[in-house]
Amino acid sequence: MKQSDTKDLTLLGNQNTEYKADYCPEVLETFENQHQENNYFVKFNIPEFTSLCPMTGQPDFAAIYISYIPDVRMVESKSLKLYMFSFRNHGAYHEDCVNLIMNDLIDLMDPRYIEVWAKFTPRGGISIDPYCNYGKPGTMFEQMAVNRLMQHDMYPENINNR
Repeated sequence: MKQSDTKDLTLLGNQNTEYKADYCPEVLETFENQHQENNYFVKFNIPEFTSLCPMTGQPDFAAIYISYIPDVRMVESKSLKLYMFSFRNHGAYHEDCVNLIMNDLIDLMDPRYIEVWAKFTPRGGISIDPYCNYGKPGTMFEQMAVNRLMQHDMYPENINNR
């Protein structure tokens, strides 16, 4: 990454970081993809995601996985961390969280492809693992999204730690 690519980033390297107390998509920042000629995945693993149940106000905990194929813009990771942290006091159902995250990242970056998968810890003996994805319309990634959605979780991993 060239130094000129980071000139518009306000959070990277900032020692006076402000942590938003509620959902804040405005904190997200991007930089230019230096390899636009290539199709490749970028994956973020967020093992300590928290949000609040909108009915009870109790915390919900999840591991969230974001995978995307960038086009022109990419999300800056510190801004993504702050964005994910902003859900800490936000009341939203599990399914709402993954769709909000995906839609905010689509609005931000206009990626070729993106998927968001959350694995929430159980409450009342039931865990909820919502998954959503998107492929840019009119491209091969639109069909990729359909295929991955139809194949999603056909061979689920064996989870014995929750």
